[in-house]
Parts: sequence; structure tokens; C-alpha cells
Amino acid sequence: MKAAVIYQKGELPQYVEYPVPEPKNENEILVSVKAVAIKHFDKGQASGTHYSSTGPKEGGKIIGGDGVCLLENGTRVYAIGTSGMLAERAIVEKGRFVEVPDGVDDATAAALPNSVFGAAMGLKFKADIKPGDVVLINGATGFTGRVAVQIAKHYGAGKVIVTGRNQQSLIDLLDLGADEAISVLLEDEQFKTKIQHIHATTHINVIIDYLWGHPAELILEALKGNGSFTNPTRYVSVGSMAGDLINISSAILRSTDIQLTGSGLGSWSKPQIAELFKSILPEMFRLAAEGRLVVDTVQVPIENISKLWDLEVNDGKRPVVII
Repeated sequence: MKAAVIYQKGELPQYVEYPVPEPKNENEILVSVKAVAIKHFDKGQASGTHYSSTGPKEGGKIIGGDGVCLLENGTRVYAIGTSGMLAERAIVEKGRFVEVPDGVDDATAAALPNSVFGAAMGLKFKADIKPGDVVLINGATGFTGRVAVQIAKHYGAGKVIVTGRNQQSLIDLLDLGADEAISVLLEDEQFKTKIQHIHATTHINVIIDYLWGHPAELILEALKGNGSFTNPTRYVSVGSMAGDLINISSAILRSTDIQLTGSGLGSWSKPQIAELFKSILPEMFRLAAEGRLVVDTVQVPIENISKLWDLEVNDGKRPVVII
């Protein structure tokens, strides 16, 4: 079979002939792969920069952790692979897949789930979003951030504030349901003042953060209290596009009723993962089929993987490899 294979950490994947994987036990099945999204997570694992990454095995490693595939009976599903997914065939576990409705194309079905992991899991389980909550999404102009805006509204957010660099993308987010947009390119004091004004007039209940780094420092400083009563804020770190480390004053934690947590691999419980596959992903696929959850993709052929691996896709789009 043909596959996209990494032979050394940091190298570009190669489109090569590779052995068809074999199920190792009765709980595994062989599937035909149709589409795989290229995500920051995949690139981080391939380069060794993501905390869950492992080095390539002797003889190379097929990249891609999830995608859209066909079961032996022709049923189209989204699944997480036990073998690499950027290949014509892959191994998945029985019961660890979600059927894709007819109204969702392969590229959308491949691109959507990872953003659901990065949005719905944080909103639902870590932030415990409630109807009417005011939600700030820091770094919303990327693919997952755009999905997070729509999911927050679906979950009943009363107001959604978004931040980001790309001015056109910030404008587009207003069309997707965001109520207010703030550029992270503002001077620090201007940015903090805008956050403080919003927080003073409509208390920010939930923060979903895809940037971390300096923008997170500014937001946390803007939330700092003055010794009077404060309302609770649930701050959830999901990504670190602006830097992995921050400086935070202990006074911020002492002067505010803030819950600081993260959402990602290792932070979710087994029952939460079960609910993700049983109800959350099917619900999001249904919303996409109904046109109520919109995503943009750029489709690329697998044979061009080496040329397109580092493709920069702007305006909140996600590249999807078609096999």
C-alpha cells in the first residue's frame, strides 16, 4: 500500500510503498482510509515537539492519528487509528469510531473531530459551560477557535468575545456568532483595558485559551482583583501558540475566584472520552450535516505530502489529505 512515512524526527514525510498493517487481536480491524486532516498535533508528534510524541520505529512510522475510513461493509466512519492513518489502509479498534452522516463530506468529517476535542471537551468538561455564560476565546482565528465559537453558542453562551491577530478572521468570527472581537496586536495596556472593561460590565465566566504566552499574561493581569468580591472564572488552557511558559503573580490567584486548568490528552477521564464518542461527536456531525457548524478545508492529494506538509493555510482553514 501507499503511505506517508516519517523516517527521522523533523524530516518531511515521504510518499512510499509500505507494508499493510495487520490486526494484533480480535478487537482490531483493518479499514480503508479516505481522508486525514493535517493538524498542529500531527506536526508536533512528527517533529518531536508535542509532549505525547515518540520517535519513529526502525523502518519508519506512518503519520496521522485519525481520519475518515470505510469499514469492510462500506460504512463510512471517523476513527482514531492504532496504526498510522495517512495510508491506504489502517488499523482501528472496534467500537472506537463514529459513523459519519451522508450530509458531511470526507474532508469536513476528517477535519472536525480534532477541533471538537480542542473546543467541546474544554467547554463542556473543564469549563463546565452554563447557558448564559460569557465566554472569552483567546486565539479564536485558527481552525479550532472558529469551531469553539460555534460550539460555545450551541452550548448556550450568552456572549462570546474573541481575540486574534488576523483582522479579517476576527471580522469573519462575528459572522460565525462572536459578539465582540479584540486584536492581540494592540498595545499591552490597550488590550488589558478592553478585557477589564468587558469583565467589569459583563463578567467573563469562561476563558478558552489557544495562545497562552504573553496574551495569557495580559488577560490574567486584567482579571486581577482589588480585594473586593469577585465572581468565578474558569480559565482553560488548550494550546500554546504564543509560548509554552508564562509569568503569573500569586496576587492574581489570591485576589480572584479563578479556576486555572487545562484540556488535552491525559486531562480527560475515561467516562469523558466515552461520552465524546457516544454523544458529543455524533452531535457535532449532525450539526455539520444541518449546516449549523461550518468549517473550511483545503484538500491536498497524499502523493504530494512532502511538498504540502508545511503548507501554510490561513483564515482558519485546515488542510486535509485525500487518499
